[in-house]
Amino acid sequence: MAVFCSNCGSNYPPTGLPYECNNCGGLFDISSDQLFSERLLDRSQPGIWRYSDTFGLPKSVNPVSLSEGNTPLIWAEAFGRRIAFKCEHFNPTGSFKDRGSAVIAAWLQAQGIREVIEDSSGNAGASLAAYATRVGIKSTIFVPEFASGTKIKQIEAFGAEIRRVSGTRADVALKIRKVVERGSFYASHAYLPFNLPGYATAAYEIYEQLGNIMPGGIIVPAGQGGLLLGLARGFDALRITDNVHRKIPRMIGVQTRACAPLWERYSKSIIAPQNRDNRSIAEGVQVSEPLRADAVLKVIEESHGSIHAVEEKEILTGRSKLARLGFFVEPTSAIVWSGLKKNIMDLHDPVVVVLTGSGYKN
Repeated sequence: MAVFCSNCGSNYPPTGLPYECNNCGGLFDISSDQLFSERLLDRSQPGIWRYSDTFGLPKSVNPVSLSEGNTPLIWAEAFGRRIAFKCEHFNPTGSFKDRGSAVIAAWLQAQGIREVIEDSSGNAGASLAAYATRVGIKSTIFVPEFASGTKIKQIEAFGAEIRRVSGTRADVALKIRKVVERGSFYASHAYLPFNLPGYATAAYEIYEQLGNIMPGGIIVPAGQGGLLLGLARGFDALRITDNVHRKIPRMIGVQTRACAPLWERYSKSIIAPQNRDNRSIAEGVQVSEPLRADAVLKVIEESHGSIHAVEEKEILTGRSKLARLGFFVEPTSAIVWSGLKKNIMDLHDPVVVVLTGSGYKN
């Protein structure tokens, strides 16, 4: 496993926690010459940590776990088809972010870091706060003023300090960069690549839960697109493992029309820049400039997938429809319903829809 600058190729330094390359300002990425192999699974470890050989962590690092992962795959009828719903809202803090935070927290331990900052609209901040406090790391979370009060209370309950920032989600990111310049360690779920192998574990689980077969399509909310990218990398590792070539599932990302930069580029549509930060009830995907947009769109192209943008009223409808199936999820997660509706006729079985966040967070 190598961590490197995607722009100049420089290796990640052995100490500290730079969120961007010190040489060129590029974005770090993570790659592995270790393909997924069932022979390397450590079934004695909790949750996602049975896949720890794919994380690239030093062997001396102990797992940081709250029993994340092993979320159920539940089948339900939708649009005349039998659909598998991957219930990531069953994770310890109520969202898929826990898969990434567990690995990030282990990296922080390995680097000897005892205090971090992060910016988040809610779920990522709550997740990092939980895993940081688990290993005695102090965290300060910068949040937009419009962030859900329930998520803020969750972050505070884990002992993290809250810093509210007025303006848009982009204003929060700008504020935290200024703080980082003064020497703080930035445990960013957007800039740092360490969470991606954690997200990939959901792909391994889905494959196992389907009886060791690939899905025909995966539908997932997309803000930064990290979950979509991590899933795709997980499925790709499965595709070529043991020289058994399988077809990667079609990757379908769903955004809110209020803030849809990935859809903009995918569809060649143009949304006026001043509308990029329109408020949406799907606050978790309000990301005006996704850092890994090129990588996400490459995955979409290579998998013959697509990006869709949905209106606010469609989000509310989706939340209600999912609830009638027994899935209580937050609006950010509910945007997948419209993505399923628009793609159901073009996807081969089995189709998997990822439910990313709990309805108890709103």
